[in-house]
Amino acid sequence: MLSIVIPTLDAAATLARTIESVDGAADDIVVADGGSTDGTRAIAAAHGAVVVDAPRGRGTQLAAGAGAARGDWLLFLHADTVLEPGWTETTGAFTADPASAGLAAVFRFALDDPGPAARRLEALVAWRTRRLALPYGDQGLLIGRALYDRIGGFSPMPLMEDVDIIRRLGRRRLVVLDAAAVTSAERYRRGGYLLRPLRNLACLGLYFLGVPLSFIARLYP
Repeated sequence: MLSIVIPTLDAAATLARTIESVDGAADDIVVADGGSTDGTRAIAAAHGAVVVDAPRGRGTQLAAGAGAARGDWLLFLHADTVLEPGWTETTGAFTADPASAGLAAVFRFALDDPGPAARRLEALVAWRTRRLALPYGDQGLLIGRALYDRIGGFSPMPLMEDVDIIRRLGRRRLVVLDAAAVTSAERYRRGGYLLRPLRNLACLGLYFLGVPLSFIARLYP
């Protein structure tokens, strides 16, 4: 069984497309909501998703969603990300392989922007994923329930929860699937294709230096 877990906070503008991209391919879809005040919850319910309440914070919400999911495999997906056609065959081959029980997988990063700045950012993320084994949450995470539980699942962190769980997984247990997770480029159009990645990099550096997350959260958009 495959469960898809989506954390949300005022995601009404994008959630329907995300759910529709995976609808019919999962045994259940769990939307872990952190207190949305728009139509997020209604959209999730209308698309047949199970909605669970969780304290605001992506790590806390992801952990709550995993707890409510029924699947042997968990696919964590952001609410502004759409999986490209053909992803079910790719993930199906991965989960059917007995060796994958001890592995986790992410998707290739892509943006829904045809411009050259988006292509440059995609290339940078591909390099970071390949060389540093450091994908972010907008690349999704496919992991078996047993392995997820064994490494302790998502930590209840307000941010950097994706980096934290990837570090506990380690390079040798991480696979990049030959399918793309296409994420909305809106935040890059607003924050800048240069400024936003630099700000994210600064936050990551502070995290690795042990700076408290409460301080980093003031810098993170």
